[in-house]
Amino acid sequence: MTSSSDRSPAVDVLPTRTYEIRTYGCQMNVHDSERLAGLLEDAGYVRAAEGSDGEADVVVFNTCAVRENADNKLYGNLGHLAPKKASRPGMQIAVGGCLAQKDRDTIVKRAPWVDVVFGTHNIGKLPVLLERARVQEEAQVEIAESLEAFPSTLPTRRESAYAAWVSISVGCNNTCTFCIVPALRGKEKDRRPGDILAEIEALVAEGVSEVTLLGQNVNAYGSDIGDREAFSKLLRACGKIDGLERVRFTSPHPRDFTDDVIAAMAETPNVMPQLHMPLQSGSDPVLKAMRRSYRQERFLGIIEKVRAAIPHAAISTDIIVGFPGETEEDFQQTLHVVREARFAQAFTFQYSKRPGTPAAEMDGQIPKKVVQERYERLVALQEEISWEENKKQVGRTLELMVAEGEGRKDDTTHRLSGRAPDSRLVHFTKPDQEVRPGDVVTVEVTYAAPHHLLAEGPVLDVRRTRAGDAWEKRTAEKAAKSAGVLLGLPKVGVPEPLPAVSGGCAVD
Repeated sequence: MTSSSDRSPAVDVLPTRTYEIRTYGCQMNVHDSERLAGLLEDAGYVRAAEGSDGEADVVVFNTCAVRENADNKLYGNLGHLAPKKASRPGMQIAVGGCLAQKDRDTIVKRAPWVDVVFGTHNIGKLPVLLERARVQEEAQVEIAESLEAFPSTLPTRRESAYAAWVSISVGCNNTCTFCIVPALRGKEKDRRPGDILAEIEALVAEGVSEVTLLGQNVNAYGSDIGDREAFSKLLRACGKIDGLERVRFTSPHPRDFTDDVIAAMAETPNVMPQLHMPLQSGSDPVLKAMRRSYRQERFLGIIEKVRAAIPHAAISTDIIVGFPGETEEDFQQTLHVVREARFAQAFTFQYSKRPGTPAAEMDGQIPKKVVQERYERLVALQEEISWEENKKQVGRTLELMVAEGEGRKDDTTHRLSGRAPDSRLVHFTKPDQEVRPGDVVTVEVTYAAPHHLLAEGPVLDVRRTRAGDAWEKRTAEKAAKSAGVLLGLPKVGVPEPLPAVSGGCAVD
């Protein structure tokens, strides 16, 4: 018989703790949330089932501060979680991101059930702060004033097996009067080109075939390292990476968009014929009030050069309607630029005060009714142009990278969806053979709508890719893990190549 002294001492095995991350804002926040997920999983947490709605052991809010009511939205969500936390000992709530950086001293006062508040510069501290809050049984508020380490050095749980965000810089040196980003993310800091390319090469080795280069002002890359042509050189270097099929970037600033960048786009085959170029306003007086360092003529000149070098480029933009002091004549100038530029897509916003920005204190705030009426006219014009530009695609043969989750009606229409090189969304007839996200299909466009294209005929070609292999492998691994721990399968999808929320953060 074995004595008690021969047995190993009992070890308490803590149950696996789950996490949920709720992300608001731009692509930079989305990518930061991938890092937060990587940090938590490195620390032993497991992603909660999709749709768990606050049932996770740790709920993290990665916040945005570019909207007037951003804080109301956050505190409303925090209030919704308060009774759940009160009834579940051990549950923790963390708030990070731009609003946390801005309202560091008020979050815990207004929501004392929050356990951790961290800023944009110290996301790597989240697991440590959670543990410290648990042990000390009190809220931990830690806001760094400057970047502690470039965030791309942190572990990352990427949402897609075949497409990836890659940060090339953080921060912004501009002083746009409507934008609070520079105050919250600091001055621009560039990564070394070698580090960027090494990350891309590692991603490609894992099966990624598309990358989107990210920066608050992506084409200002090089200002921190003293090389004005660093961004065009980076694009050309991406063209030499074997296996990297598609390169995109967002978002540039017209001030820094130089001819060498246009040449690099045109001459580098894997740099896609797509450009997101924020306009914000077509009126020179409004642009001056916004502290945008270009004017209408300069903006339209860039569009003309891009179209000359890359005839099939799809150009999109951001526009703010109703900026303080905007007159009807100013608004007409915006409509003029929209007609001249013929954007494939425009992200249009009604101006809203960003607390802490100079524009919030300006005279000449426009009545809501006037802003709404102008906004509706702008949207109607852009819808008409988008549809006309999409109709030009009918009859074209396009290579699509198959995407997941981008066609809401795919299941009922028996279609799949993919992105064309210029990023247009195309729904196509599902072929008989298996097609996976990340694979490439060749189709002929048969119909155009304002926001998508259809390819209703048979698929002309299917090319299975390493990216598709990577998606299949990851999906199988997640399914096996899900069955083992009874957790829901996380959604795996390609990151949107254009911002769903812009007009400030990461779109300058």
